[in-house]
Amino acid sequence: MSPSEKPRVRFAPSPTGYLHVGGARTALFNWLFARHEGGTLLLRIEDTDIERNRPELVDGILEGLKWLGIEWDEGPIFQSQRLDLYRAAAERLLASGAAFGCYCKAAAYSGGDAAPAGSEAEVGEGDDEGPKVQKNVACPCRDLTDAERAAKEQSGVPRAIRFRVPRTGVSQFEDAVFGPREVQNAEIEDFVLLRSNGLPTYQLSVVVDDIDMRITHIIRGADHLSNTPKQALIYRALGAAPPIFAHVPLILGPDRTRLSKRHGATSVGSYAEEGFLPEAFRNFLALLGWSPGEDAEFLRTSELIERFALSGVSRTNAVFDRAKLEWFNTQYLQKPPVEYVLPFVEAELERAGLWEGSQASRDSAWFANAVELIRPRTRLLGDFTTWARAFFTDDFEYEAEAREKFWKDERLPAMLEKLAGALEALADWNHDACDAASRAVATAEGVKAGLLINATRVAIVGRAVGPPLFETMVVLGQERVVARLRRALPFISAR
Repeated sequence: MSPSEKPRVRFAPSPTGYLHVGGARTALFNWLFARHEGGTLLLRIEDTDIERNRPELVDGILEGLKWLGIEWDEGPIFQSQRLDLYRAAAERLLASGAAFGCYCKAAAYSGGDAAPAGSEAEVGEGDDEGPKVQKNVACPCRDLTDAERAAKEQSGVPRAIRFRVPRTGVSQFEDAVFGPREVQNAEIEDFVLLRSNGLPTYQLSVVVDDIDMRITHIIRGADHLSNTPKQALIYRALGAAPPIFAHVPLILGPDRTRLSKRHGATSVGSYAEEGFLPEAFRNFLALLGWSPGEDAEFLRTSELIERFALSGVSRTNAVFDRAKLEWFNTQYLQKPPVEYVLPFVEAELERAGLWEGSQASRDSAWFANAVELIRPRTRLLGDFTTWARAFFTDDFEYEAEAREKFWKDERLPAMLEKLAGALEALADWNHDACDAASRAVATAEGVKAGLLINATRVAIVGRAVGPPLFETMVVLGQERVVARLRRALPFISAR
């Protein structure tokens, strides 16, 4: 890449599963790098694995990226629409002598090219063309004479195309994270480029595409380090210089094994449904295997873009910490201006059927005040429609434990009726007026203020714990508070 050339990177998922955490982190690193460098992010769908492909998952992957806020500049480009390009490249390698026809049956030679599960592509990279007896040996077909090859062709034996790996020397490449790497060619099998059914393997299609799409940097999981020497060989055989590779560390579960479903949700969509904010998830993901060079953790997206550099990527595997993710979410719910949170809360209320016709939908100032009061106690967006439900609808239930704990005094119905009358008579509805009226009733009844305050909270929001009572009263409004106190009376009397 010349000094004046802008970087071009790509994210290349395959529709064999949803967008998982590892893939999302890879996409994020590519996006942050492209935005920091003023480069281009290309989205490529690697969908050549007919058996494992699930085309309907493409939409899920795109939705996951959009929710995460990752915008691509080119694409999506589908490999299934570029098969002729891969076949032509394989034939070109065959004609140059860099590849050879393989006629082995699928049970004799182990020259596979499988990619790790959960990889950038996750396409069918297993070798189904060659014999599977011994790993990492030269395929016998590379030494067939012209006559023997002609006989195979004439008899109609299916032919795959394999790369002719040099049996001496080393394959080298530079990795921006792991540094210079080299592998003895004698350790690399004659891997398949084109299967006998005409479909390319991952090793071929990814290199052909990256050359054609002028990709300058390949940022992907460290599980692809073993694939890179093979791809470096293909680049050079096609007359192209390999791009800069950057293999990022894997993401592990708390038990230090590779993150999987046994550790909980792994798809991005699951976290969206749980009520995580996209920017909180971005911030958390960015710090899984990358550091800005200081102890800073709460980094808005603009700061991530400004600071991101491949030099900050670690070689050490990252551990997915659910508690830390929830901490990030609370930071993004509570720290930014309330206007930042409002659209997410509105969407959550709509999802729960609590938005249409509500005071929140009619009065933007009231909505902002309500969210401002609630959000210091929130962890997920769902909190606005679960424990805080009573702020947005009169259709809520009284928590059983709260009733049992705070509604057991037989004097409460009379006290709450008196409190309703006192609050209804207030000319000014504010924190201090509500406080004074409540304490005056408690004093007149000869009880501690806490008894009445706790019982009132359960009556007006259905829960024992919530935001400060008198601030809650102000937000709910005089008419609603009085009505809810009177609504609760039969439930208390029925105990």
